[in-house]
Amino acid sequence: MAPVLAALSSHPLAIGALPLDPPLQVLLPWLDLAGLSVFAASGALAAVRKRLDIVGACFFALVTATGGGTLRDLLIGAPVFWMRDPAPVLICLGVALAAWSIPLRWWPERALDWFDAAGLAAYAVYGAGKALQFGISPIPAVAAGVITACLGGVIRDITAGVPSILLRHELYVTAALAAATLFVLLTSYGVAAPLPALLGTAIGFALRGAAIAWKLTLPAHKGT
Repeated sequence: MAPVLAALSSHPLAIGALPLDPPLQVLLPWLDLAGLSVFAASGALAAVRKRLDIVGACFFALVTATGGGTLRDLLIGAPVFWMRDPAPVLICLGVALAAWSIPLRWWPERALDWFDAAGLAAYAVYGAGKALQFGISPIPAVAAGVITACLGGVIRDITAGVPSILLRHELYVTAALAAATLFVLLTSYGVAAPLPALLGTAIGFALRGAAIAWKLTLPAHKGT
């Protein structure tokens, strides 16, 4: 039994924090900025489609961009990122103002979905990476990535009074799960940064993009 326990404790996915390479620590803030910006754009666009005023657009941008990260920070014991630094709020307000100023007819029909896909992929990797930075073990770190990526879109849809994106029977949480899992696995096995983050983000965006383009789904429950 002792050799088995020793082997398990030395496995890359064993409980314990994973050290992050300096290049990855440099890349993660850029993923945060990317996810924050595109999620803010998706929230603001949802408000524009509801013909809301600029204040409503700013509110939608803020709750969409910060919702998942807020819960993640509370769960991993980190300071809530937008309460300590005004930059995320200012970015959301700037993105909302820009989105609200563009005539609705100029937006592609599925622009919201593509903004959301980009935010989903970036935030799944960033959320998992931040969890690892705060000493969270790999499997809960994957869950933190999924929460970071998915919760903002759910809040946006509920606030807008539309069916949640989770109920559209397209790959959504699955794409976030794939992105976070690939990132954590590659990081666990010592793949040099920034490759884990880039590949995780790419696979998450590719899966979500394929779901948008071709309505890809997992088999639904038969109900019997």
